[in-house]
Amino acid sequence: MIELVFLLEEPSAKAMIEGILSKIILETDIVVRYIVFEGKQDMEKQIIRKLQGYNNPHAKFIILRDQDSGDCQVIKTNLQQKCKDANKFQFIVRIACRELESWYIADLEAVEKAYNKTNLSVLQTKKKFRNPDNLESPSKELKSLVPEYQKINGSRMIAPYLNLENTRSLSFFHFINAIKSIIQS
Repeated sequence: MIELVFLLEEPSAKAMIEGILSKIILETDIVVRYIVFEGKQDMEKQIIRKLQGYNNPHAKFIILRDQDSGDCQVIKTNLQQKCKDANKFQFIVRIACRELESWYIADLEAVEKAYNKTNLSVLQTKKKFRNPDNLESPSKELKSLVPEYQKINGSRMIAPYLNLENTRSLSFFHFINAIKSIIQS
């Protein structure tokens, strides 16, 4: 039996993952657990303690954090070191380029379906929506497209419609592949 543990910066990431996992995990012998922090500072402060307190030596961890305005490589290296310091070695660190909302903007068709909007998906061909990992503030951009968008509920609504093969957001694509690689190992 595989135990897959997600360590997440915020509750909206958990809502999104819950909405996509049924498309990825088809076997019933996989146990999924979530450790949700109250933001990136909380994650940085508590991650070693949480990992050390996790008793299953066979658990596999996926750590997901937003890049925000930080340096992606520095953030990833720092989190990898914290996992090693906690004496955990079955982990994958993934960074959502800028914010989780980049992943939603990468799939405007999913946003369109979730919010019953029309003509959002046609915006996908515009230059700024072709590579949303480069957007300065994806959450503001999404809010301008869908004013009623809220982080947790929006993640819950959009996730079931996300195309898991979408490569417009490479950080999303790598995140999905990380999950698949653990499940297939």
